[in-house]
Amino acid sequence: MEGPADGDLLARMTDAALGATSAAGATHASVRVERVRTQVVALRDGRLETALDDTEVGMGVEVVRSGSFGFAGSVALGVDPAAALALEAIRAARVTAPARRRPVLFAEEPPHGRVEWSSPFRRNPIDVPLADKVALLGEWSGQLMASAHVDHVSASVVAVQEDKYLADLSGTIALQRRVRIHPQVEVASVTEAGDFEDMRTLAPPVGRGWEYVEGDGWDVDGELARLPDLLGEKLRAPSVRAGTYDLVIDPTNLWLTIHESIGHATELDRAMGYEAAFAGTSFATPDGLGTLRYGSPLMHVVGDRTAEHGLATVAIDDQGVAAQSFDIVRDGILVGYQLDRPIAASGGFGHSNGCAFADSPLHVPIQRMANVSLQPAKGTGPSTEELVSGVDHGIYVVGDKSWSIDMQRMNFQFTGQRFYEIRGGRLTGQVRDVAYQATTTDFWRQMEAVGGTSTYLLGGAFNCGKGQPEQIAPVSHGCPSVLVRGVRVLNARQESGR
Repeated sequence: MEGPADGDLLARMTDAALGATSAAGATHASVRVERVRTQVVALRDGRLETALDDTEVGMGVEVVRSGSFGFAGSVALGVDPAAALALEAIRAARVTAPARRRPVLFAEEPPHGRVEWSSPFRRNPIDVPLADKVALLGEWSGQLMASAHVDHVSASVVAVQEDKYLADLSGTIALQRRVRIHPQVEVASVTEAGDFEDMRTLAPPVGRGWEYVEGDGWDVDGELARLPDLLGEKLRAPSVRAGTYDLVIDPTNLWLTIHESIGHATELDRAMGYEAAFAGTSFATPDGLGTLRYGSPLMHVVGDRTAEHGLATVAIDDQGVAAQSFDIVRDGILVGYQLDRPIAASGGFGHSNGCAFADSPLHVPIQRMANVSLQPAKGTGPSTEELVSGVDHGIYVVGDKSWSIDMQRMNFQFTGQRFYEIRGGRLTGQVRDVAYQATTTDFWRQMEAVGGTSTYLLGGAFNCGKGQPEQIAPVSHGCPSVLVRGVRVLNARQESGR
């Protein structure tokens, strides 16, 4: 498999870097060489607005020596730069030694030998010519702008190819390629009275190739054909009346609620107070492990770095740990955390569950989110329609939009792309301006029913932020449709003073 550099050069760089760290007395060391290519193509009303093709290449070396951590990164590749970088990382460990309060430890991990892995795709989107991308987005835009309901169209596709080489002192050598893609279209309408509404496609970002935009894995043509009429219906829809409602939440919306109220809350570095960037620490502290009732007994949440087409799916993480699946919440009880090797060791866990990632060869790997997913009901399970049929007065929520959550991951508010009023177990049409509020534990404890596998969808995002300096990670969240009773709903338009 093609890597971020020539195979023979990678081997010689590895020998130079790890040889220097070993000679300097490092108890842990790894060298990571990466090439990350990102393409963004965006059209506004059928005209090309953005065409970006960026490649980042570099190398990072991390070490633990005498209980102190050191890291150094560079864009220079080669045998001599690798050796020099290793010595720089050793010097960094020496410099930080007087400041540490306790030794830096890495949880044990067996060697995995040589591993070569690629995410599944048929046609690499990076290889698709720019002209073809512009033509397809232009075709989508023209189709939508022909509708009387649509005044403006934004169409884009983002594609990433991430080639990563990792070698460590234990003997693990991993060469991995991750390909991901996210097509997105947003339509907007403005009335003569100056009112406006917009609506976005629901196709999630995925670890797939160009075949995804051609209909493999998502009905792109069908969604685009429906979008103008859905927007028109939204413009005519009445504004929601604030109150308490039963919610049936589609996975296209629920994935983000999972991300914010479970995914970040169960990162052990946040739960232990070591990480507070990007919305704080977590209420789910280690003293509640095994006892905290996170949600209803139907709640089973898994962290999984092996999920097919998942954005956080790998074979080996950035600290040499094998990808795996693990329980976070089982039968509604908090039973696990997401861990990298240092946080696993400091938290008293025997092993990491493979949640280390760096978004650049120049950045230190930190604990990042796995594909954190709510499992569907066992067996066939109810359909979304069956969940709706059990609601007398409620709202069906589809698609994600804005969100807000407090510094402890406890109090939150979410909106969506579209909302349907439920009366007597039936959808009666769209309503507007819906925002739902809850505390994390109340919300998940009030989850009365979980949809079956037919409702399950892997959502996610390319741009999960964490750390200082900030790092961006891609992550997926799978979930079925769910029924949550007695949720507070606000009228977002009234709350904003419009």
